[in-house]
Amino acid sequence: MKLSDSTHSEITALCQQGDDLVKAGDLEAGKNKYVEALRLLPENHQEWEAATWIYVAIGDVHFRMKHYDKAFKCFFNAVQCPKGLGNPYIHLRLGQLYYEQENFEKAADELTRAYMGAGMAIFMEDDPKYLEFLETKIEL
Repeated sequence: MKLSDSTHSEITALCQQGDDLVKAGDLEAGKNKYVEALRLLPENHQEWEAATWIYVAIGDVHFRMKHYDKAFKCFFNAVQCPKGLGNPYIHLRLGQLYYEQENFEKAADELTRAYMGAGMAIFMEDDPKYLEFLETKIEL
C-alpha cells in the first residue's frame, strides 16, 4: 500500500515542522504537528509505514518530557507497524521505558535487541544507566 503523493507530502511537511519545533525546544508544539500528521493516515493507520516513524517521533517527545507512560504507548504502537519489529531504535526506547517502569526482565530483553541490532553506539546519546544496566545482564 502506498500513500497518495499529496498525503505523503503533507505528512512529510508536518513532520519536518514538528522536527524543527522540537529542535527549537518547543516539544509540545512539535508533538502536535506529529499528531496532526498521524491523523492524515487512512483508516487502519498501523498498516502504513509512515505510522511507524510518526509514532517514534511522538514517543521521543514524550520520552524527553519524561511522560513515560505516553511514550511507552507510542513505541508499543510503533513496534507493531511496518518495519517496527526489529528496528533497533524502537527496541532501545522500549527497553528504556520498561526500565523506567521497573520491568527489568522486559527491559533487558528489549535493550539486548537494540544492542544486537545496532551495537553499543545506539546507547551513546542517552543516559548511561541503560547501558550500565544491560552490562549486568549480558556480556558486551
